[in-house]
Amino acid sequence: MAVYAMVHIDVTDAEEYAKYAAIAGPAVAQYGGEFLARGGECLHMEGTGRARNVIIRFADWETAKAFYASDEYQRALSHGLPAATREYTFVEGV
Repeated sequence: MAVYAMVHIDVTDAEEYAKYAAIAGPAVAQYGGEFLARGGECLHMEGTGRARNVIIRFADWETAKAFYASDEYQRALSHGLPAATREYTFVEGV
């Protein structure tokens, strides 16, 4: 069953975050992830929203967790985490 990464982001250092994105995108592809939403316009109806929102579909839990723990993605995070305030959640599809 598909698993979706839902990521909500406020970038605080655009230059450093660009380094994250340059590494993260290929890492997503390496694990068969598919971007369903990546930035773009959003409308927050309830709660606290973030400026940037991303949704990525992975084949299953094992693949999603392997992606997040991978050396490639951890290297991306070394640039992304200090450069943004984020929430990153995996959720099972229906």
